[in-house]
Amino acid sequence: MIYKRSSELFNEAQKVIPGGVNSPVRAFKAVGGDPIFIQKAEGAYLYDEDGNKLIDYINSWGPMILGHAHKPVVDAVVDKARKGTSFGTPTELETRIAELAVKMVPNIDKIRMVNSGTEACMSAVRLARGFTGKEKIIKFAGCYHGHSDSFLIQAGSGAVTFGTPNSPGVTQGTAKDTLLAKYNDLENVKELIAANKEEIACIILEPVAGNMGCIPPAEGFLEGLRKLCNENDILLIFDEVMTGFRLAPGGVQERSGVNADIVCFGKVIGGGLPVGAFAARNEIMDYLAPVGPVYQAGTLSGNPLAMAAGYAMLKELHDNPSIFESIDKKTEYLHEGMARVIESHKVAHTINRVGSMISVHFSEEPVTDFASSAKAASNGVFNKFFHGMLENGIYIAPSAYETWFINDALSYEDLDKTIEVVDKVAKTL
Repeated sequence: MIYKRSSELFNEAQKVIPGGVNSPVRAFKAVGGDPIFIQKAEGAYLYDEDGNKLIDYINSWGPMILGHAHKPVVDAVVDKARKGTSFGTPTELETRIAELAVKMVPNIDKIRMVNSGTEACMSAVRLARGFTGKEKIIKFAGCYHGHSDSFLIQAGSGAVTFGTPNSPGVTQGTAKDTLLAKYNDLENVKELIAANKEEIACIILEPVAGNMGCIPPAEGFLEGLRKLCNENDILLIFDEVMTGFRLAPGGVQERSGVNADIVCFGKVIGGGLPVGAFAARNEIMDYLAPVGPVYQAGTLSGNPLAMAAGYAMLKELHDNPSIFESIDKKTEYLHEGMARVIESHKVAHTINRVGSMISVHFSEEPVTDFASSAKAASNGVFNKFFHGMLENGIYIAPSAYETWFINDALSYEDLDKTIEVVDKVAKTL
């Protein structure tokens, strides 16, 4: 395929936008080459500035669960836009989407809308600290909760040491309050808790990881975290920005039967527009201003365009729960097909899948965490795989550390074509 216009646009963008992109992973730095500039999207497909049609497995990093430009969502946004784009005042639609979310998700009574997943996770941690009166948090290596300072922390020198900043601009003072644990390792979490008695406000994690590729929680891991939190007066925060309203109507809480204290949302809840949210039971949420002492605010939070898109999306998922079965079956079909053809070429690999999230890791070992598995997989093989897929009209995440997202607009013909391309590319690996 020819990407002449995309390359020209990238050159222009680099003159006025840092790195030519407004979010780093878009720059293709991890895989090499120039990013593709998209002109439009519809259903399961992207159409770039050079006129190429691509089968899309990013889906705007997850929210397009029903496909791009889904008519009920587009119609809802257009209708609202004609009446005004933002008022800075309450609207009835904010209440209606909150009611629907509370109805769909177990173990929450109230929800606060914000403008991004980063904002949701940042606010959830502040709320947890305010509610518990404690300052330290535990997060997991490889789990991404946005670019708030508290989350940009890398490992310290030992199991119970503080983390250190992994981005300039994050202070050592912030880093000392963030403890870094190993995903799927309960013993590591127990060590951290024991070394920081009565100091930990919350444990935050992606209950199904999507930012080191798709990595499922090990059997008993979520249940073990819930037990540890109960025993030590720690709040458990599920970052369901990717998984919420995607893996089930009620997200991982519903799918696993494990309840979190605070849940963060994004992606699907905005129907493709910039939206995030966090939710909990009444006693926690009532610590938020204006009724409680923990301050959180946002001029565009709950703006009518985002609420219109989100409500249209959630309403369709609520009214048609068979959608979840449909996308899960399509993901399983893709998984089985890719495994079959990659194995036929004797390429070392592991495929992880949970519901409609899936990743291909070029590793001989099971991929269960970041440091020992995902990071140890062959990025060189992945990069070759990525460009082979792209050259044949399949658009996957330009990083070995990102999950693929399946949408219901994908046909089985699209899936068969994808498997054929995987077969073709695997021969060259």
